[in-house]
Parts: sequence; structure tokens; C-alpha cells
Amino acid sequence: MLGLIHTFKLRMDALFRPRGKIFYGWWIVAACAGIQWLAAMTWMHSYGAYAVMLRDEFGWSMSILSLAFALTRLESGLLGPLQGWLVDRFGPRPILLIGTLIFGIGFFVFSQVNSVTTYFVAFILIALGSSLGGFATLMVSLVNWFDRHRSKAVAWSQIGFSVGGLCVPLIILGLEAWGWRNMAIFSGCIVLLIAGPLVLLVKHRPEEIGEVPDGMTLDEHGAEQDHTHYQPQTSFTWRQAVRAPSFWLISAGHGLSLLTVSSMLAHLIPHLTESLKYEPVWAGVVFSAMTGMQLIGLFAGGYLGDRFQKRLICVFCMVGHFIGLLAVTFATSVMWLAVFVIFHGLGWGIRGPLMVALRADYFGPKSFGTIMGISSLIVMLGMTAGPIFCGVMFDVYGNYQMAFTIMAFISLTGSICFWLARPPKQPVAA
Repeated sequence: MLGLIHTFKLRMDALFRPRGKIFYGWWIVAACAGIQWLAAMTWMHSYGAYAVMLRDEFGWSMSILSLAFALTRLESGLLGPLQGWLVDRFGPRPILLIGTLIFGIGFFVFSQVNSVTTYFVAFILIALGSSLGGFATLMVSLVNWFDRHRSKAVAWSQIGFSVGGLCVPLIILGLEAWGWRNMAIFSGCIVLLIAGPLVLLVKHRPEEIGEVPDGMTLDEHGAEQDHTHYQPQTSFTWRQAVRAPSFWLISAGHGLSLLTVSSMLAHLIPHLTESLKYEPVWAGVVFSAMTGMQLIGLFAGGYLGDRFQKRLICVFCMVGHFIGLLAVTFATSVMWLAVFVIFHGLGWGIRGPLMVALRADYFGPKSFGTIMGISSLIVMLGMTAGPIFCGVMFDVYGNYQMAFTIMAFISLTGSICFWLARPPKQPVAA
């Protein structure tokens, strides 16, 4: 037993304290998790609850409500290439600070919504702020700070997103107790007060403080070496990356996966409350269970991604989305909701960090922000089309059965994209 404990301690030290002190990259992971927790709790996971209250107060259709949510994804996608170039050029910290400020202001504007016009203005601000101050910007830092442990770092940073989902029942209780306007003001305040200091922990590259990725360099036999032996990973330029078929296949697979995810974020709570007749708080519990399972998937994805072929793992995850969506579409009992929570939640959690790690493995970290930004032009189609399509189908049919069934089969198409996304050939010197 003592031997096992000693071995475990050595492995943890090698992971977190490779040179006798905590590797600074893990502090960045913690900061990224905190920032994503705030964004997920206050908006991304809570939007469905806001939508129900807005519909009751203003009588707006689900098509209108879904369009606004989808436009935020469209804006993020169109912003992607410019955002990626800015982050590669100036580093993530100034972009994160600007985004956090806009995100907080967006909530204050949202609290004053009294028409469709002001509703869309608030959404534009929230989308711009959450994009500049969120996932894509944070990931540029992480892929530069980690190599061997990249999947773990990305996965553990996304734990904050899952924990934010677990907090949805608290947001719903706040909405019911204080109203959605006061809750929006409160959300804007905590974003500014908490996310701002966390942003200051984020650094662009380890060379800025005399470090190397993972905190330690290994030779070809796995033995530790001095930092002077560090050889950076070969990186593609964005022009070289877009010539590789795998760039487009990963982007397409990612977009199709987010078609499913965005649809669930926007429409799961309305489906549970209006189609399946659950109380809002119980719908929030199911939503939290889904994100709780995603949290488990993140831990699994971090370890699996650093040990096995990431693209093949993604294939199985897309099959999980397929099974989960069919289960929640025709749920006649709590058992089928549990099937949805397990398969969709695990598929989402395991696959999520691999989208970043797979691109970084294939194309390197140097121009990662720009490469990820260009890819977002494709990915945004899934994030945008899913909520709009489901909202329109609900207004036409009065339920989500047709919409969710189509989404399920589209997930299988995404699995084919990942299956075909072979590693690209090394780039020729420009």
C-alpha cells in the first residue's frame, strides 16, 4: 500500500510539480476554469430559463428567442478569424480584459430589455463579450503552455463550464425569487468582480517567464532534460493548415457536434417544461445532471485524449450524442432521461477538449488562434443553425420530436467526418 501511495505521489509531482514547484500552466488552467464557470452559469447554461420567462412576459415566439441565441453564435464565428489574429498578435490577456468588460455591460443592458430591438442589442453585447473573453481566447494560452498534457489541461479548464451547468438550479431559484431583470444585474456584477482578477493570471507563452510547455522537457527515452534541450512543436501557418483536408473535416465534425449541443442548451429546458410537463426547477435538475455527466466526461476525455487516438474517440462521442438525443426526444419515463444524460453528457464532455487538443496536435501552437478562428467560420454554422431550426420546428409542430430526431441523425454524419480526419503531412517550409 505504501508503495502505491509513493508511486501515486511521484506521478502527481511529475504532472503538477515537474521542477519542485507547481508549474504555472496549472494556475492558468484554474483561471480558465473560473472564467468559463462564470460564463456558463450566468448565461450559456441559463439561457433556456431566461427564455421561458421572456416568453411568458412578452409573448415572443420560440423562433424569435432562438434567433437571438443563434445570432450570438453567428457573431462569434464571424469574429473568429479577427479574434484569433488579435490573440496571436497581442496575447490573450488584453483581449480577455476587453471581453470581460463588454460581457458585464451586456448583462446591464439585458436587464433593461423592453422590446425585441433592445433584446437583440443586449444579445450582441453579451455575445461579443463572451467571445472575446471566453473559450477561444483562453485556449490559445493553454495550447502554448502544454504539449504532453494538453488534453488534460484543456479538459480540466472546461470543468468550470460543467460546474456552471450544475449551478443552473440556483440561477433558476434566483430568477423565480428576484425576477430576471434583477438576476441579470447581479450576473453582470459578479462577472466584473470575479472574472477581471482571474484574467490577470493568464499569460500567452511559457517563454515569457523562462518556462517550457509542461514545465519539463523529455528526451526520446522519456528522461527529463534541461530546458535548453527543448525543441518546439512543428507548427503550421494558417495558410498551410487550410490546405489540409483534416482541417475541414475536423471543422465540419466540430460544427455538427455543436449543432446538437447548442440545440440542447437553448431548447432542453423548454422541451422538458412544455413538451414533457416538468416543473422548471426539475427541468433545471435534469439540465444539471447532463452537465454533471459532462464533468465526468471531461476528466475521462483528458486522460483518454493523452493516451489514445483523439479522432477515434470523437467518433464514439458522436454516436453517444445520437443515442442521447433519441432518448430525450421520445422520453416516456425518467429512465430515458437518464439515458440522455449519460450518453449526451459523456459524449459532450469527452469530445469537447479534444476539439482543441486535436487541432493543436495536427497544426501546432504558433498560429493556433488564427487557425481556430478560421475554423470557427464553419463551426458557427452548427451553433447557429441548431437553435434556429429547433425553434422553427417547435412553432410549426408544437413539439420538438421532429427537430431532435433530425439532430440525432446529423450527429452520425459528424462521426464520419472525424473518422476521415487523418493527421496532415508536415508542412513544407514557407
